[in-house]
Amino acid sequence: MAEPLLVVDKLNKHFPPAAFSRGSVVKALQDISFTVPRGQVVGLVGESGSGKTTIGRSVLRLIEPTSGAVNFDGVDLTKLPAVEMRKARRRMQYIFQDPFASLSPRMTIGQILMEGLDIQRAGNRAERIERARAALTAVELRPDAFDRYAHEFSGGQRQRIGIARALALQPDFIVADEPVSALDVSVQAQIINLMRDLQLKLGLTMLFISHDLAVVEYICDTVIVLYLGRIMEIAPSADLYANPSHPYTRALLSAIPSPEVGKAKNRQILKGDIPSPSNPPSGCVFRTRCPHAIPACADVVPALEPVGAGHAKACIRNDI
Repeated sequence: MAEPLLVVDKLNKHFPPAAFSRGSVVKALQDISFTVPRGQVVGLVGESGSGKTTIGRSVLRLIEPTSGAVNFDGVDLTKLPAVEMRKARRRMQYIFQDPFASLSPRMTIGQILMEGLDIQRAGNRAERIERARAALTAVELRPDAFDRYAHEFSGGQRQRIGIARALALQPDFIVADEPVSALDVSVQAQIINLMRDLQLKLGLTMLFISHDLAVVEYICDTVIVLYLGRIMEIAPSADLYANPSHPYTRALLSAIPSPEVGKAKNRQILKGDIPSPSNPPSGCVFRTRCPHAIPACADVVPALEPVGAGHAKACIRNDI
């Protein structure tokens, strides 16, 4: 297996109660640990509210983790002072979910692509312009896009610009946060194919966040299944889709439409809604919706236990 570029160890993120409320602390992430090998794509999947985006932002310290370690190429990012963290971010970039809100309407595309290069002082002015133009070419946009504005482009083209902005600094690591969820289905495939081609061509290491398990299966080497801020299952992509071990993973996979006409899947419907992270269930956080829950599930927080090579699940039951 490839050497890990990113190692996340017992990451926790707690948010204080909302102002003027009597609510409890929101435990968005609880003891999250995983690795991202060099040159590979690790996917984070789960329902809304499971903590996917919080992990992505905490890893890059766009929000500060409450506790835990985030080791990037041997350096714990959580211990870096602001000046050193800015330097480290040159090697890490973020692709945002919304291609409309993430691009300034007052800046040309060239200015948007140059902004990060200017902040990081990456070469002289001519070199920065050359790198920005090269990034546009890499995402298959015409050179004249450099002097135009975001409102002149479609949603798919804007997301290409967002990808180009991430590539301009020539990073080693990218967090892609739901990069195609705001796009039409026909455009999603184009963007995912582009990202996969770029990842393979440039040898990028990527944390890919999505709720679309069909997309994750196509682009990710390893998949992490999250529920209410905890990891339920982690496995190589092929193994997870062929042999899902956790009841929550099985329910998610059963919702993927079958590509075969007239062939219906045995859909597993989860009852109720995901609980509030400010008041999670005791023991296993999934137990209130799990069809296989037993009384002991309310008392024990299940640890990730191996069920195969690189495959682990957090469930006290081995008979399901």
